[in-house]
Amino acid sequence: MHNEILVQMANDIANFFHGAADPGGAPRSVADHLRRYWDPRMRKQIMAYYAEGGAGLSDIARAAVGLLAGAPSVATAPPSPHSAPPMEG
Repeated sequence: MHNEILVQMANDIANFFHGAADPGGAPRSVADHLRRYWDPRMRKQIMAYYAEGGAGLSDIARAAVGLLAGAPSVATAPPSPHSAPPMEG
């Protein structure tokens, strides 16, 4: 899948959670969504794109992908009271 499509999808999800949840918890909610619903190959690709700079990702989407990638700068973000627990595996 093209990176541009993954970026657009991640930004769309981020826009939804920005409006639906506490904005401070939106990155965690987006990361949870990506863990639950994106194919592992898509997650791997967006994390590689993030590692290369992640051009075009919104702030929330960038923080969410950082959580997926284990980036220390965003991994300490407080959990959203609206987010579902992360899937195992």
